[in-house]
Amino acid sequence: MDRRDQKFSVTDRLKSFKYAFSGIRLFFVEGHNARIHLLAAVLVIAISFYYNISHLEWMAILFAVALVWVTEMINTALETLSDVVSPVHHPKIKIVKDIAAGAVLIAAVAAVIVALLIFLPRLFPGV
Repeated sequence: MDRRDQKFSVTDRLKSFKYAFSGIRLFFVEGHNARIHLLAAVLVIAISFYYNISHLEWMAILFAVALVWVTEMINTALETLSDVVSPVHHPKIKIVKDIAAGAVLIAAVAAVIVALLIFLPRLFPGV
């Protein structure tokens, strides 16, 4: 049966949350890069509380943290899938993995820029 033919089910929707939370847990428990990103996020959030940043700055920080996590999760999922599809080295799989890793790098650099824009004036007032 095609999924589009299935009736709406609250139980199925709740199960989808269960699967999503399971994915988040796996990401942080098994992902080495995830733990690095988590540590960076905790540090930035603690600094944000210390400097009592504005609501707009909080939105920028939280968006930047989420962007890094989301790109890293997609990267991890693509790498895992790629390893199943092609356990041996394949040039096309390498391209997929490299592009996904590049997306994480762009998100991480953007997050660092956001943090610098917010915290440098507080760390070095008048500069």
